[in-house]
Amino acid sequence: MDSLVDGNLTAVTEFILLGLTHDPVLRVILFIIILCIYLVTVSGNLCTILLIRVSTQLHHPMYFFLSHLAFADMVFSSSVTPNMLVNFLVDTNIISYHGCAIQLGTAVFFGAVECFLLAGMAYDRFVAICDPLLYSTKMSSQVCVQFLIIAYTSGCLNASSFTISFFSLVFCGSNRVNHFFCDFTPLLEVACSEDSVLILLSTFSAGSILVVTVIVIAVSYIYILITILKMRSTEGHHKAFSTCTSHLTAVTLLYGTVIFIYVMPKSSYSTDQNKVISVFYMVVIPMLNPLIYSLRNNEIKGALKRELGRKMS
Repeated sequence: MDSLVDGNLTAVTEFILLGLTHDPVLRVILFIIILCIYLVTVSGNLCTILLIRVSTQLHHPMYFFLSHLAFADMVFSSSVTPNMLVNFLVDTNIISYHGCAIQLGTAVFFGAVECFLLAGMAYDRFVAICDPLLYSTKMSSQVCVQFLIIAYTSGCLNASSFTISFFSLVFCGSNRVNHFFCDFTPLLEVACSEDSVLILLSTFSAGSILVVTVIVIAVSYIYILITILKMRSTEGHHKAFSTCTSHLTAVTLLYGTVIFIYVMPKSSYSTDQNKVISVFYMVVIPMLNPLIYSLRNNEIKGALKRELGRKMS
């Protein structure tokens, strides 16, 4: 490995990502599967962004957030998946010290942005169902932009805390990271020393984002449920639920996997299980989100049919 020598310490300047498996047959199979997933992720999210941009029927706050969610999903997956695909084709997957920092920072940045966007979409559904008469005021363009600023600012602060914590770590022994990307916990396992204050800061940053966004989503859906239960019309029940099912599905998938990876006690599952769940969290979910919203949303399906009909005519 490349190294810098300072006294008796050998400072690591690159890392070896051990990846998912060393089985050559399984590596080929996984390469094909994950490549297909990544292609669907990029094309699906790009199509979602373009459709929302060109279709005037989708120029609403919900789809404004959805277009940014699609962008976040695409970059989030792209921060990890291409390097992961390389890992299946080479015997030793090496990533530089600064490349590792960039990968970590990008992943936690867009992970935080995605959480806040989902919270913004929950608030949007709350206003639409519980206070429809004031919807245009409470979800004005200015309010949507403010939500977006909060999302990206929080992502920037989260990425900064993790990046600073990463640079505070001293790597002077093994540079073999038991993961397919530069996740923070596997990096801590190979560090010789760490700044506990900075580690606590990054943990607090990620935990705060998780708690705040979960509270916003939970409170929004509690009020939505109360409002729906007060409705006398069965059609009203169905319409209200149908506007929320796509978002609830996306929220359940994301927060379910995040809580399992980062909140559950580490003794309750193995590193290999962590890797598999991380694949679902970082590779599969970004592919599923555009499919969830397109297959279960009549407005998006209608807009897609109109745009395709316009192109063919």
